[in-house]
Amino acid sequence: MHTPIALLLELGVILTALSLLGTVARRFALSPVPLYLVAGLALGDGGIAPVPAARDFVDAGASIGVILLLLVLGLDFTVREFTVSVRRHRASAVVDLALNATPGAVAGWLLGLDATGILALAGATYISSSGIIARLLGDLRRLGNRETPAVLSVLVVEDFVMAAYLPLLAVVVSGGTWWQALLAVAAAMAAVVAAIAVSWRWGHHVSRILSHPDAEQVLLRILGITLIVAALAEIIHVSAAVGAFLIGLALTGAAADRARTVLSPLRDLFAAVFFLALGMSVDPGDLLPMLPAAVALAVVTGATKLATGWYAARRDGAGRRGGLRAGTALIARGEFSVVIIGLAAPTQGRLAALVTTYVMLLAICGPVLTRFAPTRPGALRPPAPRNRAAGPGPGAVSDACPRPAPPRQDSGRGEAGPG
Repeated sequence: MHTPIALLLELGVILTALSLLGTVARRFALSPVPLYLVAGLALGDGGIAPVPAARDFVDAGASIGVILLLLVLGLDFTVREFTVSVRRHRASAVVDLALNATPGAVAGWLLGLDATGILALAGATYISSSGIIARLLGDLRRLGNRETPAVLSVLVVEDFVMAAYLPLLAVVVSGGTWWQALLAVAAAMAAVVAAIAVSWRWGHHVSRILSHPDAEQVLLRILGITLIVAALAEIIHVSAAVGAFLIGLALTGAAADRARTVLSPLRDLFAAVFFLALGMSVDPGDLLPMLPAAVALAVVTGATKLATGWYAARRDGAGRRGGLRAGTALIARGEFSVVIIGLAAPTQGRLAALVTTYVMLLAICGPVLTRFAPTRPGALRPPAPRNRAAGPGPGAVSDACPRPAPPRQDSGRGEAGPG
Protein backbone atom coordinates (compact mmCIF):
# COMPACT_ATOMS: atom_id res chain seq x y z
CA MET A 1 0.00 0.00 0.00
CA HIS A 2 1.40 3.39 -1.02
CA THR A 3 1.98 5.76 1.90
CA PRO A 4 0.91 9.35 1.03
CA ILE A 5 3.96 11.06 2.54
CA ALA A 6 2.81 14.58 1.68
CA LEU A 7 -0.58 13.99 3.31
CA LEU A 8 0.94 12.60 6.49
CA LEU A 9 3.47 15.42 6.73
CA GLU A 10 0.91 18.18 6.16
CA LEU A 11 -1.57 16.69 8.63
CA GLY A 12 1.17 16.31 11.22
CA VAL A 13 2.20 19.95 10.83
CA ILE A 14 -1.44 21.09 10.94
CA LEU A 15 -2.29 19.19 14.12
CA THR A 16 0.91 20.33 15.83
CA ALA A 17 0.19 23.94 14.91
CA LEU A 18 -3.40 23.64 16.19
CA SER A 19 -2.09 22.20 19.45
CA LEU A 20 0.26 25.15 19.93
CA LEU A 21 -2.49 27.65 19.11
CA GLY A 22 -4.85 25.95 21.53
CA THR A 23 -2.20 26.10 24.27
CA VAL A 24 -1.69 29.83 23.69
CA ALA A 25 -5.44 30.48 23.72
CA ARG A 26 -6.02 28.60 26.94
CA ARG A 27 -3.03 30.31 28.57
CA PHE A 28 -5.02 33.55 28.27
CA ALA A 29 -8.42 31.93 28.99
CA LEU A 30 -9.53 32.44 25.39
CA SER A 31 -11.42 30.13 23.07
CA PRO A 32 -9.01 28.82 20.40
CA VAL A 33 -11.65 29.25 17.65
CA PRO A 34 -10.41 32.66 16.35
CA LEU A 35 -6.83 31.38 16.19
CA TYR A 36 -7.93 28.27 14.28
CA LEU A 37 -9.76 30.48 11.77
CA VAL A 38 -6.70 32.70 11.25
CA ALA A 39 -4.57 29.57 10.81
CA GLY A 40 -7.01 28.44 8.13
CA LEU A 41 -6.55 31.74 6.29
CA ALA A 42 -2.79 31.15 6.28
CA LEU A 43 -3.08 27.54 5.04
CA GLY A 44 -5.81 27.95 2.43
CA ASP A 45 -5.68 28.96 -1.21
CA GLY A 46 -3.97 32.34 -1.42
CA GLY A 47 -2.44 31.93 2.05
CA ILE A 48 1.22 31.94 2.95
CA ALA A 49 1.55 28.15 3.34
CA PRO A 50 -1.08 26.18 1.36
CA VAL A 51 -1.56 22.48 2.18
CA PRO A 52 -2.96 20.95 -1.04
CA ALA A 53 -2.36 17.32 -0.06
CA ALA A 54 -4.39 17.65 3.14
CA ARG A 55 -7.21 19.74 1.67
CA ASP A 56 -9.60 16.87 0.87
CA PHE A 57 -9.14 15.37 4.33
CA VAL A 58 -9.72 18.74 6.00
CA ASP A 59 -12.90 19.38 3.99
CA ALA A 60 -14.30 15.95 4.85
CA GLY A 61 -13.26 16.30 8.49
CA ALA A 62 -14.99 19.67 8.70
CA SER A 63 -18.34 18.11 7.83
CA ILE A 64 -17.86 15.49 10.53
CA GLY A 65 -16.74 18.18 12.98
CA VAL A 66 -19.92 20.24 12.88
CA ILE A 67 -21.99 17.05 13.16
CA LEU A 68 -20.09 15.95 16.28
CA LEU A 69 -20.33 19.40 17.84
CA LEU A 70 -24.12 19.39 17.62
CA LEU A 71 -24.43 15.71 18.55
CA VAL A 72 -22.53 16.17 21.82
CA LEU A 73 -24.38 19.42 22.52
CA GLY A 74 -27.69 17.55 22.18
CA LEU A 75 -26.53 15.01 24.77
CA ASP A 76 -26.71 17.71 27.46
CA PHE A 77 -30.48 18.11 27.06
CA THR A 78 -33.62 16.03 26.64
CA VAL A 79 -36.35 16.35 24.03
CA ARG A 80 -38.94 17.38 26.60
CA GLU A 81 -36.99 20.17 28.26
CA PHE A 82 -35.74 21.41 24.92
CA THR A 83 -39.15 21.55 23.23
CA VAL A 84 -40.49 23.42 26.26
CA SER A 85 -37.68 25.95 25.86
CA VAL A 86 -38.27 26.32 22.11
CA ARG A 87 -42.01 26.92 22.65
CA ARG A 88 -41.20 29.55 25.26
CA HIS A 89 -38.93 31.33 22.77
CA ARG A 90 -41.27 31.63 19.80
CA ALA A 91 -41.34 35.38 20.35
CA SER A 92 -37.54 35.42 20.51
CA ALA A 93 -37.43 33.61 17.17
CA VAL A 94 -39.64 36.26 15.57
CA VAL A 95 -37.47 39.04 17.00
CA ASP A 96 -34.36 37.23 15.72
CA LEU A 97 -35.74 36.93 12.21
CA ALA A 98 -36.94 40.54 12.05
CA LEU A 99 -33.79 42.11 13.50
CA ASN A 100 -31.19 40.07 11.62
CA ALA A 101 -32.66 39.25 8.21
CA THR A 102 -33.82 42.84 7.62
CA PRO A 103 -30.30 44.42 7.57
CA GLY A 104 -29.18 41.89 4.97
CA ALA A 105 -32.21 42.52 2.79
CA VAL A 106 -31.75 46.30 3.03
CA ALA A 107 -28.02 46.00 2.25
CA GLY A 108 -28.81 43.85 -0.78
CA TRP A 109 -31.27 46.43 -2.05
CA LEU A 110 -28.77 49.29 -1.53
CA LEU A 111 -26.11 47.30 -3.41
CA GLY A 112 -28.45 46.84 -6.36
CA LEU A 113 -28.80 43.07 -6.06
CA ASP A 114 -31.72 41.26 -7.66
CA ALA A 115 -34.40 39.43 -5.67
CA THR A 116 -32.30 36.26 -5.43
CA GLY A 117 -29.30 38.18 -4.11
CA ILE A 118 -31.43 40.03 -1.55
CA LEU A 119 -32.91 36.72 -0.34
CA ALA A 120 -29.45 35.16 -0.05
CA LEU A 121 -27.90 38.10 1.82
CA ALA A 122 -30.86 38.24 4.23
CA GLY A 123 -30.28 34.58 5.07
CA ALA A 124 -26.53 35.05 5.51
CA THR A 125 -27.00 37.87 8.04
CA TYR A 126 -29.81 36.05 9.87
CA ILE A 127 -28.20 32.71 10.68
CA SER A 128 -25.64 32.32 13.48
CA SER A 129 -22.99 29.61 13.49
CA SER A 130 -24.17 26.62 15.53
CA GLY A 131 -20.73 25.02 15.27
CA ILE A 132 -18.77 28.00 16.59
CA ILE A 133 -21.26 28.80 19.35
CA ALA A 134 -21.51 25.19 20.52
CA ARG A 135 -17.72 25.13 20.94
CA LEU A 136 -17.67 28.52 22.68
CA LEU A 137 -20.24 27.52 25.29
CA GLY A 138 -18.10 24.54 26.22
CA ASP A 139 -14.77 26.36 26.13
CA LEU A 140 -16.05 29.16 28.36
CA ARG A 141 -17.85 26.81 30.77
CA ARG A 142 -21.27 28.30 30.09
CA LEU A 143 -23.32 25.22 29.22
CA GLY A 144 -24.98 25.39 32.65
CA ASN A 145 -25.56 29.14 32.71
CA ARG A 146 -29.09 30.43 33.06
CA GLU A 147 -29.00 32.17 29.67
CA THR A 148 -27.75 29.12 27.77
CA PRO A 149 -31.17 27.48 27.11
CA ALA A 150 -32.27 30.74 25.48
CA VAL A 151 -29.17 30.78 23.26
CA LEU A 152 -29.70 27.16 22.22
CA SER A 153 -33.40 27.71 21.58
CA VAL A 154 -32.63 30.61 19.24
CA LEU A 155 -29.94 28.58 17.47
CA VAL A 156 -32.09 25.52 16.87
CA VAL A 157 -35.08 27.58 15.71
CA GLU A 158 -32.68 29.23 13.25
CA ASP A 159 -31.58 25.79 12.05
CA PHE A 160 -35.22 24.77 11.59
CA VAL A 161 -35.82 27.97 9.62
CA MET A 162 -32.87 26.96 7.45
CA ALA A 163 -34.67 23.67 6.79
CA ALA A 164 -37.33 25.68 4.97
CA TYR A 165 -35.08 28.46 3.67
CA LEU A 166 -32.38 26.41 1.92
CA PRO A 167 -34.80 24.44 -0.32
CA LEU A 168 -36.57 27.70 -1.14
CA LEU A 169 -33.30 29.43 -2.06
CA ALA A 170 -32.17 26.45 -4.16
CA VAL A 171 -35.39 26.55 -6.20
CA VAL A 172 -35.23 30.34 -6.63
CA VAL A 173 -31.59 30.23 -7.77
CA SER A 174 -32.37 27.49 -10.30
CA GLY A 175 -35.32 29.46 -11.69
CA GLY A 176 -37.98 27.02 -10.46
CA THR A 177 -41.68 27.76 -10.09
CA TRP A 178 -43.50 28.80 -6.93
CA TRP A 179 -45.17 25.41 -6.53
CA GLN A 180 -41.80 23.65 -6.71
CA ALA A 181 -40.55 25.93 -3.93
CA LEU A 182 -43.60 25.22 -1.77
CA LEU A 183 -43.24 21.48 -2.33
CA ALA A 184 -39.57 21.53 -1.32
CA VAL A 185 -40.31 23.56 1.82
CA ALA A 186 -43.22 21.31 2.82
CA ALA A 187 -41.13 18.15 2.41
CA ALA A 188 -38.29 19.55 4.51
CA MET A 189 -40.57 20.70 7.32
CA ALA A 190 -42.46 17.40 7.38
CA ALA A 191 -39.17 15.55 7.80
CA VAL A 192 -38.14 17.79 10.72
CA VAL A 193 -41.48 17.33 12.49
CA ALA A 194 -41.30 13.56 11.99
CA ALA A 195 -37.77 13.42 13.43
CA ILE A 196 -38.80 15.38 16.52
CA ALA A 197 -41.83 13.12 17.01
CA VAL A 198 -39.68 9.99 16.78
CA SER A 199 -37.15 11.41 19.27
CA TRP A 200 -39.95 12.35 21.70
CA ARG A 201 -41.90 9.09 21.51
CA TRP A 202 -39.18 6.45 21.06
CA GLY A 203 -36.02 8.12 22.38
CA HIS A 204 -35.64 5.57 25.20
CA HIS A 205 -35.66 2.75 22.62
CA VAL A 206 -32.90 4.54 20.70
CA SER A 207 -30.83 4.76 23.89
CA ARG A 208 -31.24 1.04 24.54
CA ILE A 209 -30.28 0.08 20.98
CA LEU A 210 -27.15 2.22 20.98
CA SER A 211 -25.96 1.23 24.46
CA HIS A 212 -23.22 -1.35 24.93
CA PRO A 213 -20.63 -2.15 27.64
CA ASP A 214 -17.79 -1.88 25.10
CA ALA A 215 -16.64 1.69 24.32
CA GLU A 216 -15.73 0.74 20.75
CA GLN A 217 -19.27 -0.49 20.08
CA VAL A 218 -20.76 2.66 21.58
CA LEU A 219 -18.57 4.83 19.33
CA LEU A 220 -19.30 2.85 16.17
CA ARG A 221 -23.05 2.61 16.78
CA ILE A 222 -23.67 6.23 17.69
CA LEU A 223 -21.36 7.70 15.07
CA GLY A 224 -22.74 5.41 12.36
CA ILE A 225 -26.39 6.19 13.11
CA THR A 226 -25.64 9.91 13.44
CA LEU A 227 -23.87 10.09 10.07
CA ILE A 228 -26.74 8.21 8.40
CA VAL A 229 -29.31 10.58 9.88
CA ALA A 230 -27.16 13.58 8.92
CA ALA A 231 -26.92 12.34 5.33
CA LEU A 232 -30.69 11.81 5.14
CA ALA A 233 -31.19 15.32 6.50
CA GLU A 234 -28.96 16.78 3.80
CA ILE A 235 -30.84 14.87 1.09
CA ILE A 236 -34.03 16.74 1.96
CA HIS A 237 -32.11 20.03 2.41
CA VAL A 238 -32.35 19.95 6.21
CA SER A 239 -29.08 20.73 7.97
CA ALA A 240 -26.99 17.71 8.92
CA ALA A 241 -26.34 19.54 12.20
CA VAL A 242 -30.07 19.47 13.01
CA GLY A 243 -30.17 15.71 12.45
CA ALA A 244 -27.15 15.21 14.72
CA PHE A 245 -28.65 17.42 17.41
CA LEU A 246 -31.86 15.38 17.38
CA ILE A 247 -29.88 12.15 17.83
CA GLY A 248 -28.18 13.72 20.84
CA LEU A 249 -31.55 14.70 22.30
CA ALA A 250 -32.88 11.17 21.80
CA LEU A 251 -30.12 9.61 23.91
CA THR A 252 -30.94 9.65 27.62
CA GLY A 253 -29.62 8.54 30.98
CA ALA A 254 -26.52 6.37 31.19
CA ALA A 255 -26.42 6.04 27.39
CA ALA A 256 -25.99 9.80 27.03
CA ASP A 257 -23.29 9.97 29.72
CA ARG A 258 -21.35 7.10 28.12
CA ALA A 259 -21.72 8.63 24.66
CA ARG A 260 -20.40 11.98 25.88
CA THR A 261 -17.33 10.34 27.41
CA VAL A 262 -16.55 8.31 24.29
CA LEU A 263 -17.27 11.02 21.72
CA SER A 264 -15.72 14.09 23.36
CA PRO A 265 -12.09 13.49 22.23
CA LEU A 266 -13.25 12.77 18.68
CA ARG A 267 -15.43 15.89 18.74
CA ASP A 268 -12.51 18.07 19.85
CA LEU A 269 -10.28 16.78 17.03
CA PHE A 270 -12.81 17.24 14.23
CA ALA A 271 -14.13 20.52 15.65
CA ALA A 272 -10.63 21.98 15.33
CA VAL A 273 -10.52 20.70 11.73
CA PHE A 274 -13.93 22.33 11.07
CA PHE A 275 -12.75 25.77 12.18
CA LEU A 276 -9.53 25.35 10.21
CA ALA A 277 -11.51 24.44 7.09
CA LEU A 278 -13.77 27.46 7.51
CA GLY A 279 -10.70 29.70 7.40
CA MET A 280 -9.17 27.75 4.49
CA SER A 281 -12.31 28.29 2.41
CA VAL A 282 -11.52 32.02 2.22
CA ASP A 283 -8.94 33.57 -0.10
CA PRO A 284 -7.31 36.45 1.83
CA GLY A 285 -7.15 38.41 -1.41
CA ASP A 286 -10.95 38.54 -1.54
CA LEU A 287 -11.25 40.21 1.87
CA LEU A 288 -9.85 43.69 1.27
CA PRO A 289 -12.03 44.93 -1.65
CA MET A 290 -15.30 44.32 0.23
CA LEU A 291 -13.96 45.17 3.69
CA PRO A 292 -15.73 48.56 4.18
CA ALA A 293 -19.17 47.21 3.26
CA ALA A 294 -18.59 44.03 5.27
CA VAL A 295 -17.49 45.99 8.36
CA ALA A 296 -20.60 48.19 8.19
CA LEU A 297 -22.85 45.15 7.84
CA ALA A 298 -21.01 43.32 10.64
CA VAL A 299 -21.42 46.25 13.05
CA VAL A 300 -25.15 46.53 12.37
CA THR A 301 -25.91 42.81 12.57
CA GLY A 302 -23.60 42.35 15.55
CA ALA A 303 -25.74 44.88 17.38
CA THR A 304 -28.98 43.22 16.28
CA LYS A 305 -27.75 39.79 17.44
CA LEU A 306 -26.78 41.35 20.76
CA ALA A 307 -30.33 42.69 21.07
CA THR A 308 -31.75 39.28 20.13
CA GLY A 309 -29.74 37.44 22.77
CA TRP A 310 -30.54 40.07 25.40
CA TYR A 311 -34.27 39.74 24.71
CA ALA A 312 -34.25 35.93 24.72
CA ALA A 313 -32.15 35.64 27.90
CA ARG A 314 -34.24 38.17 29.82
CA ARG A 315 -37.36 36.15 28.92
CA ASP A 316 -35.69 33.23 30.74
CA GLY A 317 -35.05 35.34 33.82
CA ALA A 318 -31.35 35.99 33.25
CA GLY A 319 -29.89 39.22 34.55
CA ARG A 320 -28.21 41.98 32.58
CA ARG A 321 -24.86 40.23 32.46
CA GLY A 322 -26.57 37.04 31.31
CA GLY A 323 -28.32 38.99 28.57
CA LEU A 324 -25.01 40.41 27.36
CA ARG A 325 -23.39 36.97 27.40
CA ALA A 326 -26.28 35.55 25.37
CA GLY A 327 -26.14 38.40 22.88
CA THR A 328 -22.40 38.20 22.27
CA ALA A 329 -22.60 34.40 21.95
CA LEU A 330 -25.00 34.72 19.01
CA ILE A 331 -22.84 37.16 17.02
CA ALA A 332 -20.64 34.59 15.24
CA ARG A 333 -21.61 33.63 11.67
CA GLY A 334 -20.12 30.63 9.94
CA GLU A 335 -21.04 27.42 8.15
CA PHE A 336 -24.63 28.23 7.16
CA SER A 337 -23.72 31.58 5.66
CA VAL A 338 -21.04 29.83 3.60
CA VAL A 339 -23.60 27.24 2.42
CA ILE A 340 -26.00 30.01 1.40
CA ILE A 341 -23.33 31.71 -0.69
CA GLY A 342 -22.40 28.37 -2.21
CA LEU A 343 -25.97 28.06 -3.47
CA ALA A 344 -26.21 31.64 -4.72
CA ALA A 345 -22.64 32.12 -6.01
CA PRO A 346 -23.25 30.97 -9.61
CA THR A 347 -25.51 33.99 -10.20
CA GLN A 348 -24.21 36.41 -7.54
CA GLY A 349 -20.50 37.12 -7.99
CA ARG A 350 -20.25 40.28 -5.86
CA LEU A 351 -22.30 38.74 -3.10
CA ALA A 352 -19.82 35.90 -2.56
CA ALA A 353 -16.92 38.27 -1.83
CA LEU A 354 -19.04 40.42 0.51
CA VAL A 355 -20.42 37.54 2.57
CA THR A 356 -17.06 35.77 2.75
CA THR A 357 -15.47 38.90 4.26
CA TYR A 358 -18.49 39.41 6.54
CA VAL A 359 -18.38 35.83 7.83
CA MET A 360 -14.66 35.96 8.60
CA LEU A 361 -15.06 39.22 10.53
CA LEU A 362 -17.83 37.88 12.76
CA ALA A 363 -16.38 34.37 13.04
CA ILE A 364 -13.23 35.91 14.54
CA CYS A 365 -14.67 38.91 16.44
CA GLY A 366 -17.74 37.09 17.78
CA PRO A 367 -15.80 34.61 19.98
CA VAL A 368 -13.52 37.39 21.25
CA LEU A 369 -16.52 39.52 22.28
CA THR A 370 -18.12 36.48 23.90
CA ARG A 371 -14.98 35.77 25.90
CA PHE A 372 -14.93 39.30 27.33
CA ALA A 373 -18.67 39.58 27.98
CA PRO A 374 -19.43 40.45 31.63
CA THR A 375 -19.22 37.48 33.95
CA ARG A 376 -18.94 36.73 37.62
CA PRO A 377 -15.64 37.39 39.43
CA GLY A 378 -13.15 34.58 38.96
CA ALA A 379 -14.80 33.21 35.83
CA LEU A 380 -12.06 34.58 33.57
CA ARG A 381 -9.52 32.05 34.79
CA PRO A 382 -8.44 29.39 32.29
CA PRO A 383 -11.14 26.70 32.36
CA ALA A 384 -10.17 23.63 34.34
CA PRO A 385 -11.48 20.20 33.33
CA ARG A 386 -14.38 19.07 35.43
CA ASN A 387 -17.12 16.51 35.45
CA ARG A 388 -20.24 18.11 34.00
CA ALA A 389 -22.42 15.73 35.93
CA ALA A 390 -20.96 17.09 39.15
CA GLY A 391 -22.74 20.39 38.59
CA PRO A 392 -21.51 23.84 39.63
CA GLY A 393 -19.03 24.47 42.32
CA PRO A 394 -19.98 26.23 45.54
CA GLY A 395 -20.58 29.92 45.39
CA ALA A 396 -22.27 30.11 41.97
CA VAL A 397 -24.53 33.11 42.16
CA SER A 398 -26.86 35.44 40.26
CA ASP A 399 -27.65 34.92 36.59
CA ALA A 400 -24.28 33.25 35.98
CA CYS A 401 -25.24 30.16 37.97
CA PRO A 402 -26.63 27.04 36.31
CA ARG A 403 -30.35 27.07 35.79
CA PRO A 404 -32.44 24.81 38.01
CA ALA A 405 -32.93 21.43 36.39
CA PRO A 406 -36.57 20.75 35.46
CA PRO A 407 -38.21 17.56 36.69
CA ARG A 408 -37.18 14.63 34.50
CA GLN A 409 -39.77 12.22 33.22
CA ASP A 410 -37.62 10.10 30.98
CA SER A 411 -34.20 9.35 32.31
CA GLY A 412 -32.70 11.10 35.27
CA ARG A 413 -29.73 12.13 33.16
CA GLY A 414 -27.68 14.77 34.93
CA GLU A 415 -27.77 18.35 33.73
CA ALA A 416 -24.61 19.71 32.13
CA GLY A 417 -22.54 21.75 34.50
CA PRO A 418 -20.61 24.82 33.54
CA GLY A 419 -17.47 22.95 32.59
